Amino acid sequence: FKVFCFYQRLKQRTMSKPLDHLDLSILKLLQTDAGQSLESLAKQVGSSKTPVWTRIRKLIDSRVIKQQTVILDPEALSLEACFFVLIRTSEHEEAWQTGFLNALNKRPEVMEAHRLAGEIDYILKVRVANARAYDNFYQSLIRDVKVFNVTALLSMEEIKYSTELPIDAIPREG
Repeated sequence: FKVFCFYQRLKQRTMSKPLDHLDLSILKLLQTDAGQSLESLAKQVGSSKTPVWTRIRKLIDSRVIKQQTVILDPEALSLEACFFVLIRTSEHEEAWQTGFLNALNKRPEVMEAHRLAGEIDYILKVRVANARAYDNFYQSLIRDVKVFNVTALLSMEEIKYSTELPIDAIPREG
């Protein structure tokens, strides 16, 4: 039943009409710079402003575009340490999962959290100033949530970073 409900919600969120070449071109440009003018976007995709604006509104309404934001430089803000935190738990009940999700949501240091298949149950991406700040985060987390094992991996260097989805890999319609 849960899978069916998830599928129904997912189906409601997607566009009723497949994305075409113009939609994908607009998305690719917006991922690169969402602050560019409508005139600039229209020129780059070879259309006029009104159809491009209509397409963008439809992409927003259908939640293909989730939000518009800015990307900050963590090092410029003294958030130089990035940890990948591997979590194993012996708890898999709904109440534990809810508590875990609540604990993560109230911690802004957690930039990403994923539930995994395999030996590790969860992986978190945590951004903090330094190792001491990570330890404070860790101590706070284990006070709130019972976990079986936690392994923290410090990223020594970010080799690639992107927020852009691979638009060119999406099958095109029309």
